Amino acid sequence: MVRSLRSRNPWSIAFTLLVLVSARTAGEDLFPGELVHFVPYEHNPVFRGTATDTWDRNIRERGCILRHDGKWHLWYTGYAGGRSAKKMLGYATSQDGLTWQRYADDPVFDKSWTEDVHVVYHDSTFYMVAEGRNDIPHMLTSADGINWTDAGKLDVRNVDGSPLSPGPYGTPTLWVEENDWYLFYERGDRGVWLAKSPDCRTWTNVQDEPVLERGPADYDRHAIALNQVFRYRGRYYAVYHGNADPNWKGPWTTCLAASDDLLEWKKYPGNPIVRTDNSSGQLIHDGKQFRLYTMHPDVRVYFPSDENKDASVDSRPDLDTLQHD
Repeated sequence: MVRSLRSRNPWSIAFTLLVLVSARTAGEDLFPGELVHFVPYEHNPVFRGTATDTWDRNIRERGCILRHDGKWHLWYTGYAGGRSAKKMLGYATSQDGLTWQRYADDPVFDKSWTEDVHVVYHDSTFYMVAEGRNDIPHMLTSADGINWTDAGKLDVRNVDGSPLSPGPYGTPTLWVEENDWYLFYERGDRGVWLAKSPDCRTWTNVQDEPVLERGPADYDRHAIALNQVFRYRGRYYAVYHGNADPNWKGPWTTCLAASDDLLEWKKYPGNPIVRTDNSSGQLIHDGKQFRLYTMHPDVRVYFPSDENKDASVDSRPDLDTLQHD
């Protein structure tokens, strides 16, 4: 390499180095270290199924954590028995996001199958989207995060207004901006679609093709599903999980993508940010720094790595105010 550079015109060498430095700077700006470099908490997991004879002997797939009103809130899916057992909604709280207290010995909602949940707080109301039976999503609302009302399945339409083709449309994720509501969802983990609604009643695809596709890298070549969207320093970020195995036998790893408009997404070149079989991730700002939580098969937390623990992170960054104090 040294001989090659010496043999070239000095101006050409300078231009090449400038391009390399500029590309690196652009990458670091798009994916700042505080969003991608983490180490696991030494006392993981911080929350799990009871492993005893309770309704939430096991927990499954995506739970949701919010910092709201001075506390940490966790909604999770619990079940007992096999994978086909009814999935119900549990609730726990924490003062520090590390030690969690179950709200009650019973689920806070069990009237319908509720799994793979995502929650936002908007206009004094908690809005939850969740998978129902057979991965058909529904919406629930609550004034206090504890008592929930099922508002029915989500009516998602193609761009031309026609209903989606039959089949699952799961892992629903909400984003609210001004008066517009956005719904991200997957279909058989084959891609992530985006629909929009003015009133949370009828959702219309912004395009009939996925906005986040599988691949081309191996880590998400065979499955992809989005877990969270937030805004930071003028950009949107999506935490998602993917699988590299055609039969989904490999680890479900945690990954990150960035966008300027919710439609065009760029994946972090260093994905996955968690390479073990820990998925359904969320990035939560604790007032000082970001923490990464993974929610399946149990709840684990990851703190900034040594190289970023002293990094400059805004104490009140441009974050999704629907999900953070």
